[in-house]
Amino acid sequence: MRVIYMGRKPAASDGLKYLIKKDIDVAVVVAPPENQPCFWQGRLIDTALQFGIPVATDDELYYYTSEEGKTSGKRYLVEDIDLVISFLFWKRIKKPLIDLPKIGCINFHPAPLPDFRGVAGYTFAIYNNLSYWGVSAHFVDESLDTGDIIKMNRFDINASEETAFSLEQKSQDYLVQLFKEVINITLAGKALPRNPQGEGQYINKEDFEQLRKVRTNDSLEEIERKIRAFWYPPYSGASVEIQGKEFTLVNDEVLKDIGNKYHHR
Repeated sequence: MRVIYMGRKPAASDGLKYLIKKDIDVAVVVAPPENQPCFWQGRLIDTALQFGIPVATDDELYYYTSEEGKTSGKRYLVEDIDLVISFLFWKRIKKPLIDLPKIGCINFHPAPLPDFRGVAGYTFAIYNNLSYWGVSAHFVDESLDTGDIIKMNRFDINASEETAFSLEQKSQDYLVQLFKEVINITLAGKALPRNPQGEGQYINKEDFEQLRKVRTNDSLEEIERKIRAFWYPPYSGASVEIQGKEFTLVNDEVLKDIGNKYHHR
């Protein structure tokens, strides 16, 4: 099996290592560039270079698949592809990459679908005090996070004890496990399931930014929820504006959690 692998974050590196372990031919990796600021260890580009896998940008791949790109010396990177895999990839994948692979173009999404399409699902899970969360594998179509679902795994959470950051860390572990399950289906020569999503919910940036603001009429309970729901350093969390400047709020619970992790390193 020959794949194009696109992604970021440590879980994506774990997924790439699993492909290598299974002797899958990774034709090319698309990852954030080496000079891009990174807030975590285990960069995908480092893993690709460690194993001698070619690295390209998505724009380069689109060029190699074009009529003009047929004469490129790197056209081979997009030839005879069985799977295009998106693992926490940060851009929308477009045609012809969607139609390029024989098996399909699939995405691993860190939230249950179709209820949490788009971004910031962790935040809304905590803010809405959900008792569960989940991760999804689905086929990619031309819309965002709407393609047929391959598999979705749910797990219990206690939203009153989570932050956006902690739920993301937990979800990455479940996402790697889901990734292995889906890859093993293809390696066994079985067809991947396809279940249409139906109606769903898309979370957009505007809703996210509005909810992030702490207002004078918010209850103390809601302020506490906002602090946990938006805690994802180094990005701005639940905020107040004073004299035209925005400040991120933190509470004792989050401070103790940070202190425990820092002092036990």
